[in-house]
Amino acid sequence: MTKVIKKANKPTVKIIPLGGLHEIGKNTCVFEYEDEIILLDAGLGFPSDQMHGVNIVLPDMTYLRENSQRIKGMIVTHGHEDHIGGIAYHLKQFDIPVIYGPRLAMSLLSDKLEEAGVSDRTTLKSVVPREIVQIGKHFRAEYIRNTHSIADSFTVAIHTPIGVIIHSGDFKFDHTPVDGEHFDLQKLAEHGEKGVLCLLSDSTNAEVPGHTPSERSVYPNLDRIFGQAEGRLMVTTFSSSVHRVNMILDLAQKHGRKVAVVGRSMLNVIAHARKLGYIQCRDDIFEQIRTVNRLPDNKVLVLCTGSQGETLAAMTRISKGEHRQVRVRQGDTIIFSANPIPGNTIGVVNTIDRLMMQGANVIYGRAQGVHVSGHGAREDHKFMLNLTRPKFFVPVHGEHRMLVEHAGMAKAMGIPEENIVIIKNGNIIELTENSICMNGEVPSGIELVDRAGIVQDDVMKERQQLAEDGVITVATAIDLSGKLVASPALHLRGVVTSVEQSLLQQLVARTIERIVSDRWSDFSYTENGETQVDWTEVRLEIEGGLQRLIKRELRSRPSVVFLLQTPEHQPVKTTRTRKRSSSTATPAPVIARRS
Repeated sequence: MTKVIKKANKPTVKIIPLGGLHEIGKNTCVFEYEDEIILLDAGLGFPSDQMHGVNIVLPDMTYLRENSQRIKGMIVTHGHEDHIGGIAYHLKQFDIPVIYGPRLAMSLLSDKLEEAGVSDRTTLKSVVPREIVQIGKHFRAEYIRNTHSIADSFTVAIHTPIGVIIHSGDFKFDHTPVDGEHFDLQKLAEHGEKGVLCLLSDSTNAEVPGHTPSERSVYPNLDRIFGQAEGRLMVTTFSSSVHRVNMILDLAQKHGRKVAVVGRSMLNVIAHARKLGYIQCRDDIFEQIRTVNRLPDNKVLVLCTGSQGETLAAMTRISKGEHRQVRVRQGDTIIFSANPIPGNTIGVVNTIDRLMMQGANVIYGRAQGVHVSGHGAREDHKFMLNLTRPKFFVPVHGEHRMLVEHAGMAKAMGIPEENIVIIKNGNIIELTENSICMNGEVPSGIELVDRAGIVQDDVMKERQQLAEDGVITVATAIDLSGKLVASPALHLRGVVTSVEQSLLQQLVARTIERIVSDRWSDFSYTENGETQVDWTEVRLEIEGGLQRLIKRELRSRPSVVFLLQTPEHQPVKTTRTRKRSSSTATPAPVIARRS
């Protein structure tokens, strides 16, 4: 179905996804015409269990760093983290002259940019439904209201010199939206009637049959559970699910419960949504978390983050007994009003298990009817294709099987196979009035971020090796005659071995003594009557010998930290994984410890 067609000698629009293909999250797409680039969204993803110490995952932005002078602006479709969460990080590397987006998304983004200290590197401009904004000379973006699990969400029609490209954004067709803001089907159909050159459409639920139910469908189920709960209620959901949060607050008011909000992101989204009118409730419904414990249990609702089992989120810490102000009690009713996104299932079920073991009644899963997706299912995808009737089609936002399923729907609905392209992050699509093809690729992949900044590949490899095999520290001192001043000090951290440590210490000492004895004439020489030693070469030889010894005796490859104390009080330190590297240590302490 993915077909490479010979490049046409005509004006082309290039479409380059940098994130969101073959995955869920970090949605980022580039559009180019001649010397101009515009971006559509810039999201983040969440780390896997193997990404030790990593907080977020970003797309590789090498291509945009190298072409930053061509960037004319950005289109934001809505305020979910997988669509705006990467913007602050990217602005530290290159400027974006202007960012257009919905009021709620711009409000949330403004705080992120202020906190990151990059608000001076762009201009934020809010848009309203059906507004058309000019970006550069060649692009105009038309905002078409859609319905999704967050308020103020849009599909975008990008007007280019060769035709209209529609990007669906995240969407479903909700005919009874909580906020009364309906999908602008008329405008979408108008474009379909006039002619859509290409449709890029969300594929998240392409494998799910039927239509995605309305957000309102969860209200009666939540209402029933609220009414039956005799003790405290705790509810966790996506903080950005503004419609869901609005319903929860409405039900809390109906059932006479005070709401304690726990989790920074939840507090932040509620504040912005109330200010913009997307959440409407009385001020007196809220109670400080430090005082809510004084109320009767049947008058309390704790609304918190952590529906995805995130390590530092409120519900996860509550389940582990690590939250300072909230403890699970026998008889609590805890509702997970969200389904795990791919990759988070284990974290979520572990959190649920811990809560249950403490006596909570945990309500979760599709069968309970307390969550509904914000993404359209198969029949919604067909409806989008019918309304827009595109000449060319590119499924986006989903794992590979979802893209294939979505492409199959488009073909069944009459779009020729040669007009459908399945791509990966980094692939370049070239689009003309009469053709679509893949023509090369740009750097793609991921950038990992922890609290200190970007985590380089070699650092991640070292972290992975430390996690798998641990670390061994060896420290010794050698005099100018090549004699060991004392027996080497050996420390093991996280190392599993059947070899007795005393025996391993003897082997280490023998290895160092042998290397120094056999090679000392190569390491030392006399200059102006004084003995000189190439301590760097000494260190490298001993380090290599220790690495081979540890591998042979332990049958594993722990990191080896070797510290060498020299008579000149210029110790040499090196940390070995699988490649040789070196750095300089301070004279004391001789033994370095890592945890």
